[in-house]
Amino acid sequence: MSQITTHVLDTTRGLPAQGLPITLYTQTNDGWQQLASGVTNVDGRITGLLADEVVLAAGVYRMHFGTSTYFKANNENGFYPYVDIVFELDGGNSHYHIPLLLTAFGYATYRGS
Repeated sequence: MSQITTHVLDTTRGLPAQGLPITLYTQTNDGWQQLASGVTNVDGRITGLLADEVVLAAGVYRMHFGTSTYFKANNENGFYPYVDIVFELDGGNSHYHIPLLLTAFGYATYRGS
């Protein structure tokens, strides 16, 4: 089964980004279809974003990070109201970790392990 996890770190504060809403989508012929959503915990993660029995097919997926909600909760003005990370799964039995390193005026991502 393909498993997707995420971790959001606020590199300005040097802390996990707690309370950041994230939505996972899959690309279909008709656009984007929502698969799951949640809010990051005190560790900047969402546990159980997808149920263990969910098998993700090969295809294009998108994680939508609602950064404006996080910045407003921390009395901060962010430049990016959201961050969308689009990635492609090969349909294998892999673990895909999609981390986000976040500041009010920048962000970075990579394929984690």
